[in-house]
Amino acid sequence: MLKDPVCGMTVTIHSPHVAHFQGTDVYFCCAGCKAKFIADPARYATTAVKPPVPAASYTCPMHAQIRQSGPGTCPICGMGLEPVEAAADAAAGPELIDMRRRFWIAAPLALLTVLLAMGHDIRALSAISDAPGSQWIQFALSTPVVLWCGWPLLVRGVASVARRNLNMFTLISMGVGAAYLYSLVAILAPWIFPADLHGVRGTIDVYFEASAVIIALVLLGQVLELQARERTGGAIRALLQLAPKIAHRAGDDADESDIPLEDIVVGDRLRVRPGERVPADGIVQSGASSVDESMLTGEPMPVEKIAGARVAGGSVNGAGAFVMRADRVGKDTLLARIVALVSAAQRSQAPIQRLTDRVAGWFVPAVIAIAGIAFIVWLVWGPAPALAHALVAAVTVLIIACPCALGLATPMSIMVAMGRGAQSGVLVKNAAALERLEKVNTLVVDKTGTLTEGKPRVTGIHPSRGIDAGLLLSAAQGLEQNSEHPLAHAIRSHSVGNRIAPMSITEFTSVAGEGVYGNADGQVMALGNKKLMDGAGVDLRTVSAEADRLRDEGATVVFVSRGTTLLGFLSIADPVKHSTAAALGSMRAGGLRIVMVTGDNRRTAETIAGILGITEIEAEVLPGRKSEIVKRLQAAGGVVAVAGDGINDAPALASADVGIAMGTGTDVAIESAGITLVKGDLDGIVRARHLSRATMRNIRQNLGLAFVYNAVGIPIAAGVFYPVFGLRLSPMIAAAAMSFSSVSVIANALRLRFVGISA
Repeated sequence: MLKDPVCGMTVTIHSPHVAHFQGTDVYFCCAGCKAKFIADPARYATTAVKPPVPAASYTCPMHAQIRQSGPGTCPICGMGLEPVEAAADAAAGPELIDMRRRFWIAAPLALLTVLLAMGHDIRALSAISDAPGSQWIQFALSTPVVLWCGWPLLVRGVASVARRNLNMFTLISMGVGAAYLYSLVAILAPWIFPADLHGVRGTIDVYFEASAVIIALVLLGQVLELQARERTGGAIRALLQLAPKIAHRAGDDADESDIPLEDIVVGDRLRVRPGERVPADGIVQSGASSVDESMLTGEPMPVEKIAGARVAGGSVNGAGAFVMRADRVGKDTLLARIVALVSAAQRSQAPIQRLTDRVAGWFVPAVIAIAGIAFIVWLVWGPAPALAHALVAAVTVLIIACPCALGLATPMSIMVAMGRGAQSGVLVKNAAALERLEKVNTLVVDKTGTLTEGKPRVTGIHPSRGIDAGLLLSAAQGLEQNSEHPLAHAIRSHSVGNRIAPMSITEFTSVAGEGVYGNADGQVMALGNKKLMDGAGVDLRTVSAEADRLRDEGATVVFVSRGTTLLGFLSIADPVKHSTAAALGSMRAGGLRIVMVTGDNRRTAETIAGILGITEIEAEVLPGRKSEIVKRLQAAGGVVAVAGDGINDAPALASADVGIAMGTGTDVAIESAGITLVKGDLDGIVRARHLSRATMRNIRQNLGLAFVYNAVGIPIAAGVFYPVFGLRLSPMIAAAAMSFSSVSVIANALRLRFVGISA
C-alpha cells in the first residue's frame, strides 16, 4: 500500500486523488497534506515533492498597471501594494500591522517632544522646557520617531526622487527632512546662524516637535487609510465567504463522506441538506427545494429547484434536500468567476482617472515650486526671525499639499462600487463601462433571451375534434425525439399531468424549413408548418382561424398529422420575462430611448413590441447588421448601450458604448460586454444605471473635496493671508489636515456600500 511519507496517510488513486502518468513515473496527490509524490510503480517507493507555492501577485490601488510578486510599494505613488486576489478573512494586512506598530511608538514620543517644546506656557513643565539640555532631550525623543517610525515614509520619498515619480511621500520627506535637519544643525552648530535667530540664551529655535508630530500624524493617516481601504474589499470577502468549507459526497451506494471543497471534481454527486450552502455549480439529480440566490443575483425571492434545474455554488438551500451532480468546480464556478471579475474590475481605471493622473503629475512639482517661492518671500519680506518663518512656511506647504486625497478620489469609489454592484447581481468588467453608462441615452435590446425568457415552451395543446390530447402530445414528442430544432426541446420537455410516453417513430426524416415526419405502425406521421401539411394532403381549414389568432399573439404553431388526418396543433411561445415591462417603463421614465433589434420575424417582433410598448423595431436582422444599426444610432448622436445574450449579439455588444450581457446567455456575449447581469433580467440595467450615477456623483464629490482642500490649504500654508488676517498654519496642523483629507475621501467612497440601487 502506498503511504504518504510526510503524514503517513494511504495515498489512493481514485478521485479526487488523481494519478497523472508521465513516462514511467506515477504522480500522486495526497489529500492529507496537499503534497505531490513521485512513485515508481515497480517499487512503490515514494518521494515527497512539494509543489512550489506561487508568490501572491500584488498591485497598487491607484495604479492597476503595477504588478509584482510579493508585497512592496508602488514605484509611481509610493503606496503599499495590495494582493490582487482578496482573501476570505478580514485579517489586517502586514502593512497595516507595521504602520500601526510604528504609530503607537511614535505617538507618545512625539507628545513628550511637544510638551517640552511648548512647555514655556505650562507652569509644571516650564523649568524642564527652559533647561539648557531641553533641546537635546527633544532631539533624543524625536530621532527614533523620524529615523525609525518614519523610515518607510522617508524611504518612499527618496525612492520617488530617484525614480523621478514625485508623489506625496516626496513632499512629506522634504518637509520632515527640512525641519529635522534644520533643528539638528541648530543644536550642533548654532554659531553659523544669523544673530537675529538667536534667543535670549543664545540658542536657535528648533522644530524637532514639528518633525516628530508630522511623522506621527502621517502614520495615523496611513493606519486610518489602510483600515478604510481594507473595508472596500468587504463585498469581495462576503462573496468568498459564501462558499462552504465542506461538501457531502454521495456514493453509488448509501455511503456518504464529507470532503473539503477543493477536493470536489466534475461529476461528483453531492448531497445538499436543508439550510446548507450549495458547494459547486451543477444540476439537481433528485429531490427538490427552494434556493436563495440573492447574494449572486440580487433577487430576494427563493427559486424553486427540481430535477434538471441548475444550482449555483454559494447559494443557500431552503427547507428541502437534493442530490446534485457537480459540473463546474473551483475557479470555474459562477461564484469564483464573479469574484475574479469584480477583483479585476476594481483595479481597472475609469477615463476620469486619467485626467486626475495628469493633474497629479504636475501637482507635486508645482507644490515644490510654491514652497520655494513661499520660502523666498518670507526670507526677504517676512518679520524676524525671517529664516525661521521662511522654513516653517515652506515645510507647511509641502506637508499640507500631499496629493494622496486627489489620487484616491477615483479608485476608492470604483473599488466600493464594483463590490456593491456584485452584491446586486450587476458585474462590471471595467470602470470605463460604469462611467459611460451614466451618459447612455439609447438602449438597443435583443428580443430572445433579453426581453423574453429565451426558452420556448408549449403554451397550448389543441387537438382536433375526437382526438385525445395525450395522443397528440405523444405523437409530437415521438416525432421530435431526434430533432435538433429549437422548438423540439420545448415539445419533448412538455407533459400534461403525468409524463406522456413518446410514440415510437421509425424512418425519421427532417425537411428543412417545413418540419419532420416518420412512420408509426405503418402510418405516416408528420409535424410541421402549413407547407408540410399541404404537401401531405392535410386539410387545415377547421383550425386556420384559431392558428392565425395565436400567431398574432406571438406564438409559433406546429401541426401534427397521421396520414391525411389532422390530429391537432401545438402553440409554442417564448414568454416575456415577468420583470421586463416594469423595467422598460422605469428606463423610459429615466429618459432612455428603447430600440428592439432582433433576428426574429417581423410579425413576432411586432407582437412582443406591442405588449411592451416598444415603438422602434428592427426585425429579421442578421448579426452583422446589428452592429451597423448601433453605429448608425451613434452617428445620430446617441450614446448607445446594447443588451443581449447570444453569439449573434456579440458584434453589437462590442460596437456599443456600453455592452450589457445577460448572465444566462453565452460566454461569447459575456466576454464582449462591459457589464453582465447575473440573473439576466432588465431590472439589472436599472440597477446598473443607478449604480453608475451614484458612483460618478461620489467620484465628483471626492475630487471636489481634494481640490477644495488644496485650493484653501496651500495659500493659507504659504502665508498669503498673513498680511491681512495674521493667519498662518503650523506644520503640525498641516499634517493633521493632510491626513484628514485622505480619510475623508475614503469615508465618502465607503458610503457607496449602502447606496440604494434597486430597480
